[in-house]
Parts: sequence; C-alpha cells; structure tokens
Amino acid sequence: MNIQDRVKMPRVKTSQSAKKGHTRRKLAEQFAVGEVFIDVTKKEWKVGQPIGQGGFGCIYLADTNSSKSVGSDAPCVIKVEPSDNGPLFTELKFYQRAAKPELIQKWIRSHKLKYLGVPKYWGTGLHDKNGNSYRFMVMDRFGSDLQKLYEANAKRFSRKSVLLLSLRILDILEYIHEHEYVHGDIKASNLLLSYKNPDQVYLVDYGLAYRYCPDGVHKEYREDPKRCHDGTIEYTSIDAHKGVAPSRRGDLEILGYCMIQWLSGHLPWEDNLKDPNYVRDSKISYRENIANLMDKCFPEKNKPDEIAKYMEEVKLLGYAEKPHYQNLREILLQGLKATGNKDDGKLDLCILENGDLLTKIGLKKRKKEMEESIESGAEDMEISHQNILEGPQTRSRTRKRVLK
Repeated sequence: MNIQDRVKMPRVKTSQSAKKGHTRRKLAEQFAVGEVFIDVTKKEWKVGQPIGQGGFGCIYLADTNSSKSVGSDAPCVIKVEPSDNGPLFTELKFYQRAAKPELIQKWIRSHKLKYLGVPKYWGTGLHDKNGNSYRFMVMDRFGSDLQKLYEANAKRFSRKSVLLLSLRILDILEYIHEHEYVHGDIKASNLLLSYKNPDQVYLVDYGLAYRYCPDGVHKEYREDPKRCHDGTIEYTSIDAHKGVAPSRRGDLEILGYCMIQWLSGHLPWEDNLKDPNYVRDSKISYRENIANLMDKCFPEKNKPDEIAKYMEEVKLLGYAEKPHYQNLREILLQGLKATGNKDDGKLDLCILENGDLLTKIGLKKRKKEMEESIESGAEDMEISHQNILEGPQTRSRTRKRVLK
C-alpha cells in the first residue's frame, strides 16, 4: 500500500569532511509506539506508528500525550535524529522565528484570510534513550505533494487551478517576506496538500530559506561565483544563477516559472538542465522579451495574458524593493475572471489511478480505505521517503539540483 502522506523535514547540512567520507552520521534507533517526548516548553508528545525512515532519522505520527494511543488520523508528525548529527539548522530557525501557531493565526486574522499555507511548528527538544541523545521536531502532518498530482495529470494543471494555487502562494510569500525570510526553492514537490482538506496547499521545505532582511536591514546585492546556481535549476532565479543572495523578487520570479510549467507542461530550458549557464542565459534572454517566452510555451492563440503581466511586473522589481503583492493578486484575479472563474477556493485537483480520474469523493473513499487498512494491519505501511529524511542529493527523482 502506498500512503500519500509525506512531510518535508529539515535538511541537515553536511560538512566537507562528511561529504568526503571522513565522518559518518549516526542512525536513529526505533522508538516504541506510545513513547513520550518532552519539548523545551515541557509539553509532552506521544509517538505513533513510524511513517518514514532514512539515513539520519525517522518520522513518526504524533499527538499530544494522553491516555489514548496515537491513531492513524494523528494531526502531527515528529522527526527524530541523533543529536550528534547537529541541529536542524536553517529550517528549524525559520520555524522558530516565523512559524509559531500564534504568529500565523494573528496574520490570518489581520489579513482576513481563510488559512495560510505555512506549516505550523509545534515544538522541539532533546530526548534521551539508552544513554543516547536525540533531537526531535514536531510539525503539522500533510498529504500528497503537487508534483505527484502534476505528473498523474499528464503534466498539466487547469488554468483555474494554476491561478488559485498562485494566489495562495502569494499569501504565503507575503507572510514569510514580512517575517524577514525568503524561501528560495518554490516548486511542486515543495507544495503539499492539507491532510484533511485537498483545497488547501502548504509551502514546505525551508532548507534554502534565507534571512534576507535581518533586523530590518536588507542584504546588499553581491554576486558570488561560489554560490552560483543554488536552488532547483529549472526554477531558480536569475539572481541565484549569478550567486546573489535570495530576495523577494527571486521568490516571485520562481513562482512565475512554476506557473508557466504547470499550465504549459514545460519550460524552454528544460532540454539542457545539465548546463546551468545555458539555463541562466535562457532565462535572461526571455526576461528581456517576455512575449517570446509566452510564444514559446503557449504557441496557441489563447495565451494566459495574466502570466505575462505578472512576469512583467516582477521584472521591474529592484533587488531590495518591496513587492506590491496586491497588484500581483489583482493580475491573477483578472485572469480568473477572463476565463469565467472566480477565487472560490476550490483547487479542483484530481489524480489518476489505473487510468481512471478520481474525483474528490473518490479520494475520500480511497483515503478511508487506506486508514482502515492501517488499523487492521492488513498491509505493511510504506512511504516514499526519499524527500523526507535524506539530503538534497536524494530528493525528487525528476528534479535536478545544481548546488555549489
């Protein structure tokens, strides 16, 4: 049985000596169902069934400690890894600074949103067992990622779905930007659907998140050859190709490339991703003539003008300039209106199974069947965890990274 239940967890940075094989990271041992972890605030968390295991740690279902056992519908997951492997670095820092539940709820109320697609961070701490120390982190639980759905739908999303997804991602980006961070790696495999609501999408994996404006002071524009091409090569910004630190305009540029791919099924530079300079030069050329980019990706007459307008708006942004998020939203909303749609919050994402299109009703039925199977123990639990616990070298088989 393949459970569509996947969480992106923090990337542990590897030292040069570790890369060369001089040191080996310890493996996390298995923890018994029902074991209790206590975070730094003294809150207790109970461990459920394991749902993923990799080279450096394990992920378990989790819930607050009570007399009840942790069920298959647990709202959280807990990642555990040996503390000698080092702290959870960038991602943990992001969650501690910007993803506390009270911060997210305050933003949702003040901006009159129905939800905000930033994962909530619930706690972290150290756990001792058999004389060994383990670091753990508790986060929301999620469902399938958009990359799986995109590939299952013959690498196409509907225009409405693309625009609604992008509106929700703009909400997310405005929030994290206002909290001094940029994401730097927006893509379908880093966008997960809510575990309980398939119309809600969350941006995860803050392993490349960058504090671009610490204490209100924006980083200076500086090209660094040692950092060239950071990110995921087909989507990363022109700034990143040049080794410039990530910025708000970079996140918005990346989202533009995602929109084009989700709607057209391809990007013009995908035929030569092994040559990062070619990819960089292609993006620069198309930025200078966005009409050519649209003609290349949408040769038919009915072009998505809203995406071209969005790209033109992002093109005008300065490196340290604050984006006009509402202007960008209005552009996408005009696209929805032009196609006879509105922002009704319904993503209308479906998946294919054995060639058959599954409606949301079918998805709910399938989910119920999976949960019953888990509870009965009829099948072994499996999870596609290469994107959960390993380093970036094992992430996303269809995505090519160039990391310097």
